[in-house]
Amino acid sequence: MLDELDRWPSGLRRTPGKCVYVKAYREFESHPIRRRYKIPCEPDALGRDGAACRFNFSPRAAILLAMTDRHQVVLDARAMDRTLRRMADEIVELNNGTDDLIIVGIQRRGVQLAARIVSSILDREGTDVPRGALDITLYRDDLQTVGPRPVVGPTNLPWNLEGKHVVIVDDVLFTGRTIRAALDELADFGRPRRIALAVLIDRGGRELPIQPDVVGKTVEIGPGQRVDVLVTELDDRDAVIIAGSA
Repeated sequence: MLDELDRWPSGLRRTPGKCVYVKAYREFESHPIRRRYKIPCEPDALGRDGAACRFNFSPRAAILLAMTDRHQVVLDARAMDRTLRRMADEIVELNNGTDDLIIVGIQRRGVQLAARIVSSILDREGTDVPRGALDITLYRDDLQTVGPRPVVGPTNLPWNLEGKHVVIVDDVLFTGRTIRAALDELADFGRPRRIALAVLIDRGGRELPIQPDVVGKTVEIGPGQRVDVLVTELDDRDAVIIAGSA
């Protein structure tokens, strides 16, 4: 795992006029926090302190996604697509159709997953289900530890939630505190008839009495491991991996 690029990594070849961005991951509960470092180079291979790393290049910009080789692929792109399609069917079945249904994704990757679920429902049911986005940053119960200027993403809920069936979509369910914050934020927008929870990955480790209604896959991981959900829109590929040492 890359944390700080305080010196030039061995194995990277400098090229005048070339720049790339390195995205380094640090775990924060169930969601990785990224740092972007601009370094003038042309990437060849990267090894730092003897740790081998693999990079995936963005076709839209010179962006590097750094990831240690010590990981296990839980879902590849095709398996992830099948899982999301199954989840879409289960959501429709849970709701007894698409009437009064609203899909709401939690920033960040929950928003992209929600969009795919809505697209799958459109393909299967012929109904374009309304979808929204929640950023729960200001509703966290540990907001005081984030810093004086937390990064807040957009919340988009342009519909009246009264009497609606709302399905919250998130990438990884861990302690349950993110979902508690999402419920608090939803309450500020109205009183839905029902709120359900759909998660791509349930990794256990709950600290609050919160359980999902729709689960893509349940995994068991060790204390030194984390689950990373990658989506093409942000990471240039689809995958679910378990990273870190058990």
